[in-house]
Amino acid sequence: MKDTCSAGTPFRCLETLVVPALEEVGRRWERGEVALSQIYMSGRICEEIVDTMLPPGDPRRVNQPPMAIVVLEDHHTLGKRIVLSALRAGGYEVTDYGSGLTVDQLVERTVRGKISILLISTLMLPAALRAREAIARIKKELPGIKVIVGGAPFNFDPQLWKEVGADAMGRTASDALEIVGTFTAGAR
Repeated sequence: MKDTCSAGTPFRCLETLVVPALEEVGRRWERGEVALSQIYMSGRICEEIVDTMLPPGDPRRVNQPPMAIVVLEDHHTLGKRIVLSALRAGGYEVTDYGSGLTVDQLVERTVRGKISILLISTLMLPAALRAREAIARIKKELPGIKVIVGGAPFNFDPQLWKEVGADAMGRTASDALEIVGTFTAGAR
């Protein structure tokens, strides 16, 4: 890896080696060829590689929009943790708002943080439906924000993300990585 990356920037190296590796693991997960624990560990390993090459707080990570991830009204965090690891492994700085936040708490933190890209995960349909209120209130305060949703309710109803006012929906960590990459194109 060191030889492959020595000629380019850390971001070029990450885009050439780490991101494709994560995307391949995601494809294998979708085909049922790898276990959830393998997805999680591959994200963590890639996150460590990125932190070695481009430590958190490195000025080269600054040239990207502020991002945050949260589990709305729930405490099931495995999916969020996998997506967070994939994003960090992709070289993104992402603020983890944790889990169990109410709509009011999420709106307040997002607006205060001037977040440009927000990823919201839900496990239960009532939380997914309350995301509609959170997204509407956040977009009123931060009109340019991009919101990505994910979780079981959105997987069961492929149109729900549009109904709650999100800009995109990801089924997998590799989806989230690709969507964030689209939203941040040109920022690096």
